[in-house]
Amino acid sequence: MLKAGVLGAGHLGKIHLRLLNQSEKYDLIGFYDADETNAKKVEAEFGYKYFNSIDALIDAVDMVDIVTPTLSHYDCAIKAIAKGKHIFIEKPITNTVEEAEHIRELLAQHDIRGQVGHVERFNPAFIAVKDQIKNPMFIETHRLAEFNPRGTDVPVVLDLMIHDIDIILSVVQSKVKHVSASGVSVISETPDIANARIEFENGCVANLTASRISLKNMRKTRFFQKDAYISVDFLEKKCEVVKMKDAPEHPGDFDMILQNAEGIKKQIYFDNPEIENNNAILDELETFAHAINTNTTPVVTLHDGTEALRVATMIINQF
Repeated sequence: MLKAGVLGAGHLGKIHLRLLNQSEKYDLIGFYDADETNAKKVEAEFGYKYFNSIDALIDAVDMVDIVTPTLSHYDCAIKAIAKGKHIFIEKPITNTVEEAEHIRELLAQHDIRGQVGHVERFNPAFIAVKDQIKNPMFIETHRLAEFNPRGTDVPVVLDLMIHDIDIILSVVQSKVKHVSASGVSVISETPDIANARIEFENGCVANLTASRISLKNMRKTRFFQKDAYISVDFLEKKCEVVKMKDAPEHPGDFDMILQNAEGIKKQIYFDNPEIENNNAILDELETFAHAINTNTTPVVTLHDGTEALRVATMIINQF
């Protein structure tokens, strides 16, 4: 079991503490939080050991789980790396692309593992269909959330849209060619609603919408590719796969057949895979333990996290 320590005991930090505590792959040693009042409250309520300095916690563990506000990710990461500790960093990886690239360089020098908390990669609905997403040419995403003051210290692109940016970059095997975007600040000092269009060198286009001032929650992505339409509902954990194949010579009474202007007939059929329920946060933490123990590449690398941040920054710079 890897000795784990958590930096940050806010809303998400407490979830990480609970899951690491119940995981069979980790031995939760304790946590550090800059807010001593909150830290002592968490210690009293849950019994996790509170360390009164970052250095003391880092020294006591093998893996550091960084769940602090984004602005402090970089400082926490370089302290952990300097002591040769593996790092798990919540998304977005850092505040700037330059910080992320520096962390990656340091990680390579120390030969340790790092993973970024892009949790939607572990969403069971996405896992069920990701192997069927092949060369998508148009992608549309909607990530809408009701207003919550937590998270408004960063633009909605870094708070919400970055989840979809990472998913898109993980399935489109091509470089980003052009980004255009618009965003509006309604309640916060930073944009609360944003739309972005990402064009890739291979011709794929992704249209992303994110809002944190919606009247309802929605997290849907649709992938369009040759002979297939794939829909993923990240919120409801559902997926739908609609495929087309050449129509049989003698279709059955219930076969759905389409004929285009050229007279080519296609049969529509549904291929909805089984979805296995999971705890996505626990899975991302435990796959990281596996990567450390087997000396293999983590599912979401620091490179992945850096590229998602790079595209997010390109979008923000359009506002």
